[in-house]
Amino acid sequence: MSEDTKPPYGDLQQEVVTLKQLVQRLEERFVEQDKRIKYLESELEKYKKNSSNSSKPPSSDIVKPPKQKKEEGKRKIGGQPGHERHERTPFTPDEIDEIIFHTLDACPDCSGNLIRTDTAPVVLQQIEIIEKPVEIKEHRGLAYICDKCGKIHYAPLPPDIEKAGLAGPLLTALIAYMKGCCHASYSTIAAFLEDFARIKVSRGFLVKVVMKTSAALEQPYNELLDFISNEPVVNVDETGHKLYKKKFWTWCFRAKLYVLFKIDKSRGSKVLIDILGEEFDGVIGCDYFNAYRKYMKDFDIAVQFCIAHLIRDIKFLLSLYDKRAALYGKRLLDEIRKLFKIIHSQSEMTPDAFQKALETQRYAIISTATANVPKHKAARNMANRFIQHGDSYFRFITTPGIDPTNNIAEQAIRFVVIDRLITQGTRSESGNRWCERIWSVMATCSIHNLSPFHFILSSVKAFFSGVPPPSLLPDNF
Repeated sequence: MSEDTKPPYGDLQQEVVTLKQLVQRLEERFVEQDKRIKYLESELEKYKKNSSNSSKPPSSDIVKPPKQKKEEGKRKIGGQPGHERHERTPFTPDEIDEIIFHTLDACPDCSGNLIRTDTAPVVLQQIEIIEKPVEIKEHRGLAYICDKCGKIHYAPLPPDIEKAGLAGPLLTALIAYMKGCCHASYSTIAAFLEDFARIKVSRGFLVKVVMKTSAALEQPYNELLDFISNEPVVNVDETGHKLYKKKFWTWCFRAKLYVLFKIDKSRGSKVLIDILGEEFDGVIGCDYFNAYRKYMKDFDIAVQFCIAHLIRDIKFLLSLYDKRAALYGKRLLDEIRKLFKIIHSQSEMTPDAFQKALETQRYAIISTATANVPKHKAARNMANRFIQHGDSYFRFITTPGIDPTNNIAEQAIRFVVIDRLITQGTRSESGNRWCERIWSVMATCSIHNLSPFHFILSSVKAFFSGVPPPSLLPDNF
């Protein structure tokens, strides 16, 4: 074989080497890009968290989750055919200040004479505010001179009058109600009093009135503060609060029959220790925030973690790029939905059957959460949550009087979030104390369908007179 016809083995070997090097570079690049993609996916997943799939507040959402469209029904707005008509209950005779009779002198059709009948008259009850809604009294302590020593003495004013000062109990309670319950600013209250009642007052005067009311509510508030650690079940939640541009936290402690608010600069377990103590023997309902877990661990506290928060955290798994992790989240979410289906069917089951169904589903949820867990970090964290604290998600099954969710605390704190949006927080420690007390009064009165205004008024009258104020504890209602 001539040299011209010999195969170019040298060139082929060189091409093979070149191709191997190219494949190696591509493999290295693929590995590098794969790592980069997984990193970017993990970073992007962080931004997928919002108020619908995590415990983040709605205000933190960069893009608001789309609202689910409700199916438009054929029902028209307003009262529905067949529904019982609801009308305002008429005032009783004792509540009516004056009855005005309207008469006819002759028949409006033919001008004939009219004879009065026993037929019930047409009645229209009307409410009106009197033209001058306030009365102004001047108290004078008359001066006397002693004919023996020549000293001048003034008759003392009644203690309750002197303590009240310019604003009487009703006006004090009204100002406090407008400030605490109606979210009105001092400027708005001053403008209202000047326009409506023709009373011109300063903002400084209004501040003093509110602080007097705060002092009047101190004892009822402190009674709740002293009693809360004895409750068998307390649901707890917290939200942000601003104290003159500084970050504070409003804590809500919801007992069965009353609510206690506490503003503190800490969001840690220190607040739980201060309010409930180290030897709290009840159960706290809460979300999975680490302050509650620390309190639970340090002092062996029984906890019912909120399943509604858990569902939101599981929904985050469904948004992951890792299909196995998303499928894991779907399996877990399906099992928890079965749990709520059992809870909603309680009336159709015997107590023993209901309890057995709950226990069976509890086992199914924990098994699903801890078996065949993908290697994704979020899925592993969820599995570890059930391994470490699984029993604390189902304490409501074995302990009567406990809700599986923390909804009652979240509902109680909702008013505070609205107040924060309007008022932008407080400006002093005394402002914090006022908010704690008035919020506790409002939330507790709401539970018992009582009037916050009348509770404030009773407290103010007691404070001015130097007698014990009304109590917010349930046994005293």
